[in-house]
Amino acid sequence: MPRRSIPRPAAPVCRIVDLTTGKTVEKPSLPIVCDRIRFWREKAGLEQKALAKAVGVTANAVSNWENGRGRPDLNLVPDLCAALGISLYDLFGLQGPSDTLTAKEQQLIGRIRQLSPAHYAVTEQLVDGLIAAQEAADARPVRQLICYARSLAAGRGDPTEFEEEGTPILVYDTRETQRADCVFHVSGDSMEPVYHSGDQVLVSHVPEASDLRPGEVGAFICGNETYIKVFEEDGLHSLNPAYKTMHFDQADSVYLIGRVTGILSPDQIVPEADAEKYGKQ
Repeated sequence: MPRRSIPRPAAPVCRIVDLTTGKTVEKPSLPIVCDRIRFWREKAGLEQKALAKAVGVTANAVSNWENGRGRPDLNLVPDLCAALGISLYDLFGLQGPSDTLTAKEQQLIGRIRQLSPAHYAVTEQLVDGLIAAQEAADARPVRQLICYARSLAAGRGDPTEFEEEGTPILVYDTRETQRADCVFHVSGDSMEPVYHSGDQVLVSHVPEASDLRPGEVGAFICGNETYIKVFEEDGLHSLNPAYKTMHFDQADSVYLIGRVTGILSPDQIVPEADAEKYGKQ
């Protein structure tokens, strides 16, 4: 009679059961620190014995760490990071402060670390001063003026059309900007050396020419052209001696746009990147 083989019983499967629910609990994954030790050791090209010797433990201890049967003592973590050439953030898979820095920022930090103690202290004071100035600037009040595309000394149109042509511009609220209603660009050199071509001038609207006193600078429309000139009783004068005085008679139409109160400097203009936080466009 042929012999029959008796099948062996399957090996029992070890299960972990939650005593509260009675459900099988999934096998826990390998702790991240254990997985990271293996990853960084292999990346550094170290054998378990070499890492163990550098840290002062046995090779079995390193093997136990990497297989999740144990974890390194906290006192060994600094030596472990030094042996692997990594940071504490790398070992535990955390995002370190340098991870959020750009390459340029990391390069700058590296250069700062090369400074002598004295120069480092000066740099620290400079950075503190810049941050304080920036915070003070951010807290400065702002106001809105109207900026016109047409330039003084060249252009066409009626002064009544300015409100429709202008676009809002945010400026910091200073003594100079408080006296102005609008901003114009200067074109030409007739008002040099005070006003240069490309300058932005602050203008305060006035209803009549009589409000502008002799010797003051104003923005005018004469015929189809706009000008920035010095108002005198005999006409409109240029600061540049190369230009003649503009004389007018009863038949000429001369309109006063407003009094020029100063030059708008770039640092008085609120940057577009900061304009949104003031709730204005």
